[in-house]
Amino acid sequence: MTFEWTAHEYETRPWRQVSRAGSRADRMLSEVVVSLPPLIAASSWVAPPSSRPALDAAARAIITLDAGSGSRLGALGRLLIRTEAVSSSKIEDENASLDDYARATVGIRANASATSMVAAAEALTGMVDAAGSTGLIDEVSIFAAHRVLMADDPVDDRYAGAYRSMQNWIGGSDHSPRDAVHVPPPAEIVPALMADLIAFSNRSDLDPIVQAAIAHAQFESIHPFTDGNGRIGRALINAILRRRGLTTTTVVPVASALVADRERYFSLVNGYREGALAPFVDELARACVVAAPEAMRTAASLEELPAAWAAAVRPRAGSAADLLLRGLLDHPILTTARALEITGRVPSSVGAALRQLVDAQVLAPLTERRRDQVWVAADILDELADLEDRIGTAMLAASDA
Repeated sequence: MTFEWTAHEYETRPWRQVSRAGSRADRMLSEVVVSLPPLIAASSWVAPPSSRPALDAAARAIITLDAGSGSRLGALGRLLIRTEAVSSSKIEDENASLDDYARATVGIRANASATSMVAAAEALTGMVDAAGSTGLIDEVSIFAAHRVLMADDPVDDRYAGAYRSMQNWIGGSDHSPRDAVHVPPPAEIVPALMADLIAFSNRSDLDPIVQAAIAHAQFESIHPFTDGNGRIGRALINAILRRRGLTTTTVVPVASALVADRERYFSLVNGYREGALAPFVDELARACVVAAPEAMRTAASLEELPAAWAAAVRPRAGSAADLLLRGLLDHPILTTARALEITGRVPSSVGAALRQLVDAQVLAPLTERRRDQVWVAADILDELADLEDRIGTAMLAASDA
């Protein structure tokens, strides 16, 4: 049994500044120290006794969330994906209001961060669904997720869905690796490192939380793409949990826990590179223990909403308003076209039903325009925002305990 983990090695390589941009110090840089992560496909690690209780509690919490989230598991899963994608994007300094996010969801002009968050949700969905349906983590699904994530990026869209062919770095100067916090491995060894990581991710002899923690930290260390590494790397956590069977319909909103103290999270991933694996494993286990029960609490709140809405609206059974209320958990952001699709009724009936739900304060209009109007179930968006806040507060309290 080993409680130790192999630290990264480092190698000094020549550096030639191609661009004239940046400071004189950037242009004078002549060498760079790159990180060389170990190969881990066959590596073993046994959690120390101090980590075991949290790992066991994390697995129980995840299984309980997935099995006991009420009769609306599909709706909850989609809503948790939104929560996880938004929080994961916030870790990368992508911030947008829920209103902006809702607009971007239905294709209405929104800020770039909101559009990026929607792409992150689609990428996460693709990776997790692929892991569940094939039982594998593979390069195809990773590339597909990255392609979705970066498709509308004005700078890196041309690199979407492919490993980087250039040196990248984290922190320091924008123009060179000078003073970088981490310089990932050279581009020419990225494919081999990723093949090794994928082989590791497909093992079934490891604790699932440990496996997800190692895979995520290793992915971030390799940093295989020009951009989007953090969001794809965090999606890998839930993809592994799905592949290992801890989840079947939900995702665990771990990013909502990790974003509560970004600097701590970044520091622990950096520590992994020096061989300090247990602290990051403990952090991910703590994130699951905190996030899963709060998601259960949200599931219970969501279960109560349809009855509360029906009491406020008092729709006639089978009417367009009744059908809209029944579909709101699955479709909390509505356009006229979506409302017509849900109800199958004529436009005049649907229009009257939408006005009825607005009057009862079940729906709130997002736009003032007459055409292409968007409505949201504010109760759902408020609950998701509250979920993120609760997880963050609980994570900070757990970290200080």
